[in-house]
Amino acid sequence: MAGRANIPTNSSALIAIIADEDTVTGFLLAGVGNVDLRKKTNYLIVDNKTTVKQIEDTFKEFTSREDIAIVLISQYVANMIRFLVDSYNKPVPAILEIPSKDHPYDPAHDSVLSRVKYLFSAESVASDRR
Repeated sequence: MAGRANIPTNSSALIAIIADEDTVTGFLLAGVGNVDLRKKTNYLIVDNKTTVKQIEDTFKEFTSREDIAIVLISQYVANMIRFLVDSYNKPVPAILEIPSKDHPYDPAHDSVLSRVKYLFSAESVASDRR
């Protein structure tokens, strides 16, 4: 079908993660981590020494890699690069904002949730016109 996202059919699609050390460690212990032959990882540990430029570059890299199906990003990290997260509009890889230990989840800042709310409000307006 034209216009549909090209989802990799092999079983080696990865989950990437950009978050604080505790969150990344939890996902690595769950088996999410990967290091390829070029020594490229599918995670970035964000701490007080990590620059916004590093986060931006990693986000752009993860969203352009064909072997990544989902990018998990801590919401407080996503807020640092909100303009990139909000402007990303491809279905694959999917971007999911997650809470971290020190920063609770705030639905008001979640780009996916705000898009869903917008779609449902547009549908309700369209159905009222019928």
